[in-house]
Amino acid sequence: MKDKNIQTATIGGGCFWCTEAVFQEVKGVETVVSGYTGGTVPGKPTYREICSGLTGHAEVIQLTFDADVVSFEELLIMFMATHDPTTLNRQGADVGTQYRSAIFYHTDEQRKIAEVVLQQMADYYDAPIVTEITPLETFYEAEAEHQNYYRENQQQGYCSYVITPKLTKLRQLFADKLK
Repeated sequence: MKDKNIQTATIGGGCFWCTEAVFQEVKGVETVVSGYTGGTVPGKPTYREICSGLTGHAEVIQLTFDADVVSFEELLIMFMATHDPTTLNRQGADVGTQYRSAIFYHTDEQRKIAEVVLQQMADYYDAPIVTEITPLETFYEAEAEHQNYYRENQQQGYCSYVITPKLTKLRQLFADKLK
């Protein structure tokens, strides 16, 4: 049995509950952890502090994946197709810098791939892509109640109206890449 080619990616596309639910469906994704990064306030922030918009952190997910099953490029294409990368600091009704579209790269190779993917995806949108590409600094895992949120709260209104349609779109566009 060959060893897995495990890599890590950190992305933010609005509420981390949405992004987490999308990537939990993808073949080759080993773990998905909701959390925070990109802020300027020292120390581990809380969800309440993040929601204030005053810490500068973004809601993100950090995932580990087997790059021999799904590439970083493929993950970014799915990411771009399942949120709106053209709205600055907003995804639907979620507004604030904590909901910005961002790719926090771990390596220079990831940065280069992200730049190429954003350039290639630009023609698919009517407005300019505003997704930031930033080096990952410190990732803070979100509180336990934010992990596996959709799986544990599918009947909740936000999940039904916001996350379920994202998953439907994911299944339509990338059925061959899903578990």
